[in-house]
Amino acid sequence: MSGPLDGIRIVDLSVAITGPLAAGMLVDQGADCVKVEQAPTGDVVRWLGSTVAGISAMFQTANRGKRSIVLDLRQADGLAILRDLVADADVLVQNFRPGVAERLGVAYDDIRSIRPDIVYADLTGFGTSGPYSHRRVYDTVIQAQSGLAASQTGLNDEQPKFLRQLVCDKVTAYTACQAITAALLARERGAGGQHVEVPMLDATLFFFWSDAMVDLTMVGDGVTPGLTLAEVYRLTECLDGKIIYFAASTAHIHGVSRAVGHPEWCEDPRYDLDGFVEDPQNLLDYGQMTAEAFASMSVADALAGLLEGDVPSGPILEKEEVLVDPQVVHNGSIVTWEHPEAGTVRQARPASRFSETPVEMRLRASAKGQDSDEILTGIGRTDEEIRALRAGGVVA
Repeated sequence: MSGPLDGIRIVDLSVAITGPLAAGMLVDQGADCVKVEQAPTGDVVRWLGSTVAGISAMFQTANRGKRSIVLDLRQADGLAILRDLVADADVLVQNFRPGVAERLGVAYDDIRSIRPDIVYADLTGFGTSGPYSHRRVYDTVIQAQSGLAASQTGLNDEQPKFLRQLVCDKVTAYTACQAITAALLARERGAGGQHVEVPMLDATLFFFWSDAMVDLTMVGDGVTPGLTLAEVYRLTECLDGKIIYFAASTAHIHGVSRAVGHPEWCEDPRYDLDGFVEDPQNLLDYGQMTAEAFASMSVADALAGLLEGDVPSGPILEKEEVLVDPQVVHNGSIVTWEHPEAGTVRQARPASRFSETPVEMRLRASAKGQDSDEILTGIGRTDEEIRALRAGGVVA
């Protein structure tokens, strides 16, 4: 298998989205991954959301290209199998609640005793210690307690809002993926293995801080307040739909003025970037003026004028419309293929393109325990031993 991570071996003990997606992105960059699921049920995400032939769309997306084995780690033979897998691994990913890995015998010290140079990724909700560390966590809890939900308010919109996707799970996965590759690079440079901790709370705070927390970043006297992006961002209503635009410079602002048929506004010093900075009320007034103008225009005419003025802008597309958007089609952003059990499947193509180490996208997620025999044979178990392991419930 090609790719920048070709030859890197991962053992993925994680469930749901955060850990599986982090490991999955490494697979998309060429790594080999064995997904170890807990017997007898496996990863709960296999059965959540849209499914065909027992295959969940969410599981398929996060676990493409991994080999699957289902083990009972509470049995000595199950733990022995895991230890043999770890002995040849570069990375282990887990997202148990603090204390669970210790009880199962798969904590960092346990794994390091087998593979000293392992990169051990430990993904948690609030962290491995502290007053909230043992709480059960889901994405919405972190959206609430990180301030992310509260930061979605803006003008005429004072109620906190949840982003209706697993944003904290995914941000943590991306953070963990980058941290794992950084740890692998450090190992190549002689640092050895290490314990990489990524709390969802911290990953989310870091993710939204640079823009959502601008009003709380500078502390003390002498701070000149300004509008936050939450106060500025809003959809623009046209006669037949909605658009979005963002004027980040005086040239953009003048482009908006011309797009709505008011070039004379370009001569008014209140309606340029300096005027908005000097008095935020100018920005609010301008926003109201342009909103009224756009309300009498079609989406096509509004976008034509904005794009002519080089103003960052675009239509609000429905999900189905995204699939046939000309740029999406040109980029090959969506891959459609035939799954042997589920039929036609769409997947988003990994965004990173590597000129010297191209990656072949691995499309299929294994059925639960589909690769058990191959994996067990690879670590030296005989056919007779495999039959005994199945009979004893060690392998499901």
